Amino acid sequence: MSFERRRWCNYDGRENQVVQSPQMKRPVYNWRLRSRELALGERTLVMGILNVTPDSFSDAGKFFQRDRAVAHGLQMLDEGADILDVGGESTRPGAKVVESGITAEEEISRVLPVIEDLHRERPDALISIDTYKAKVARAALSAGAEIVNDVSALRWDPKMCDALSELSCGVILMHSRGLPEQWKTQPPSPDIVKEVKNDLREWALAAVARGISHERVVLDPGFGFGKRFDENIPLLAHFSEFHELGFALLSGTSRKSFIGRTLSREGKDAPPEQRLYGTVATVAASVFQGAHIVRVHDVKPTVEAVKVADSILAAQLNQQQTTV
Repeated sequence: MSFERRRWCNYDGRENQVVQSPQMKRPVYNWRLRSRELALGERTLVMGILNVTPDSFSDAGKFFQRDRAVAHGLQMLDEGADILDVGGESTRPGAKVVESGITAEEEISRVLPVIEDLHRERPDALISIDTYKAKVARAALSAGAEIVNDVSALRWDPKMCDALSELSCGVILMHSRGLPEQWKTQPPSPDIVKEVKNDLREWALAAVARGISHERVVLDPGFGFGKRFDENIPLLAHFSEFHELGFALLSGTSRKSFIGRTLSREGKDAPPEQRLYGTVATVAASVFQGAHIVRVHDVKPTVEAVKVADSILAAQLNQQQTTV
């Protein structure tokens, strides 16, 4: 895999040159957040997942209690997390969301105390709110969050796009095929990479057209979100193709079911707690294909893996520069 200096056309018609980091073989972006800016591309950033839910597929409510959630968030920061992604509603396969999910008020009651405590303990920490609800996004940003990570790419709440345009925060648009209760019955895609790429292009274009500036947007292909087991590995294998869209990229493969299926024994998928090593492999694959951010449950091993992967990329680039 290799990148070269390219020119992309922004959605407002302006030509934008994606520059290359002198250390890394991937495009460099300046991500505009709520109150600051964050360089993306000089190294891989690690986003730690903090589920403040009683029914998460990965930790089964282990951090649902406020004190436990805050302690775990602080631990992830100490382990090297660059961003904490706090979520108050499970979007695991089969979960009921949108009309039949938890209310915005319930979600706010879960995440707001945790965000407030984390912001008070670590004022400089970067906090993301994982929500598709505009009301929750507003409350979290007021409490100190800098980023809104929307698994629906602004499609499940008609008020979300206008809210984020007004609030001027960092935005992550994630790809999902249908709702969680539909994922297990999704038909196969004739070309999953092409489908995801086309959808993300369309949704990003719509967001920019409605006032969310290009430099605030990061794209996530949404591993596991409405994809069949056998579609996730090809999606990861062709992750680098998403650079064609002209946005920074996030890869969220941590503990996903396709890893459990790949590691299955005697017809039984590996459970979430036994997917660490498989996750680290997918993280390394993501880094080698230019992911700017990786979103994970296990921060310490990921930070170490990312440091090694980044070093390999830097050495590869240095070798190429030497031979030119």
